Amino acid sequence: MEDQRSILKKVFGYDSFRPGQEEIVKRLLGGQDVLAVMPTGAGKSICYQVPALLLPGITLVVSPLVSLMKDQVGALVQAGVAAAFLNNSLTDNQKALMLHRAREGWYKIIYVAPERLEMPGFQRFAQEKLISMVTVDEAHCISQWGQDFRPSYLRVKAFVDSLPSRPVVGAFTATATAHVRDDIRTHLALKDPYEVTTGFDRPNLYFESRRALPSEKPRVLLDYVLREGDHAGIVYCSTTKQVDETARLLQSRGIRAAAYHAKLDAEVRRKNQDDFLYDRVQIMVATNAFGMGIDKPNVRFVIHYNMPKDLESYYQEAGRAGRDGEPARCILLYSGTDVRTIRFFIDKEREADNGLPADVKAEAARKAEERLKYMTFYSTTPRCLRGFMLQYFGEVAPAKCGNCSNCLMAEEAARQMEQRAAEAKQRAAASARRLAEKPRRRPADVELSAEDEKLLADLYALRKRLASKQKIPAYLVFSDATLREMVQKKPFSTDELLNITGVGEKKAARYGTIFLAAIEEAVRSR
Repeated sequence: MEDQRSILKKVFGYDSFRPGQEEIVKRLLGGQDVLAVMPTGAGKSICYQVPALLLPGITLVVSPLVSLMKDQVGALVQAGVAAAFLNNSLTDNQKALMLHRAREGWYKIIYVAPERLEMPGFQRFAQEKLISMVTVDEAHCISQWGQDFRPSYLRVKAFVDSLPSRPVVGAFTATATAHVRDDIRTHLALKDPYEVTTGFDRPNLYFESRRALPSEKPRVLLDYVLREGDHAGIVYCSTTKQVDETARLLQSRGIRAAAYHAKLDAEVRRKNQDDFLYDRVQIMVATNAFGMGIDKPNVRFVIHYNMPKDLESYYQEAGRAGRDGEPARCILLYSGTDVRTIRFFIDKEREADNGLPADVKAEAARKAEERLKYMTFYSTTPRCLRGFMLQYFGEVAPAKCGNCSNCLMAEEAARQMEQRAAEAKQRAAASARRLAEKPRRRPADVELSAEDEKLLADLYALRKRLASKQKIPAYLVFSDATLREMVQKKPFSTDELLNITGVGEKKAARYGTIFLAAIEEAVRSR
């Protein structure tokens, strides 16, 4: 009989759960509601996908963005899971076909936009089939205290109440203050929920905040991007005009960059997003309309060209770097004009004719101003940046993390004083240049030999060819971290391949022979 650990290994290729995951899975399987706050990259999806495959009926995942659904469903299908999504990106015929197949029992997991829950056709399907679990992803969208409030999320509770038997409900979000958690608990009417906030800290991420006048930002940005070489990255800007100008700046220097914002034609947005996911474009320059649910694991840097509106948004967007656990950089450039731009958007939202009462809009504006205040404090603090963020989200934080710009500057100042005393100024200057150009390497990182670097490049190329044939992003075949482990361990059999993190049975059956042959050929030719 299969259990949660066997599903984790067989389907997803992982030997063990990350911190916090297993207890969440256990509680959901036991019928207890869950409220989980887990930072981007902590593995929220595993927490509801594993129980979904063990529960008897269908799991519905309420999700706010098309890109998130497409990415998650694509990854599940690659792992051999019967999954589908329902949103407005589908034609009417595709929606009808999907619902027909759902009624026939094709799917175990269905991702659905919150607006679709009210459609008569979907409600008929939900009444006919056993819905074992409703997962509310990006659950902060249900709260006006959250950075992405969506009124449609307020109707999730009514949908759950309308089902013949109440399913277990899981609410997941990457960032949530106490106010947001209260709203999630209340608006979803969670019953005696198991609540967990896993550690927000992402030790592989280096944080840096740098003041730069608007006239200085183009040069500063180019310096950062050129230093990153061919690494994939995201540059966030606060306005569509700034996105277009920044994308043109990078393109003028021969950098493969694309733009993403709401004013672009939908087809252009889709193409640019796919180009980034498929590695045809190195850098995505975007407004905050881009990124929620984008599970591209090898983003090595995220640069905020302008200060975001709040720390919730910043940590979620910056957290799209280094999802594979490898070192990555999160850079914030800020100036006084950024604050004025954000206040302009707050006022615009308060004046918008969106059907909300005036007092509700006024209160939302007040909350937005409060969040902006803390974002400004973060941008200008001389304290440890990681510590500032962790304390904001209610976690105990060390005085110094050793992997942010403020800590490194303080360390460097102390070091220079010692070295001046020892009359070693030349070495001090050289040391100040490792620190400035790259984040600290984690102890787990392993340097590869020249031969292994060539094998890794060969496996990247093989992955790209296989992905191109299927018209899927390369990381859906295997992640960068999985390929690196293959190079380090050099499996020669299917059993050995299944011991590589991220290789489940379906992927081993689909891709194993060709990757094993490439590894064997490389070793034999040495």
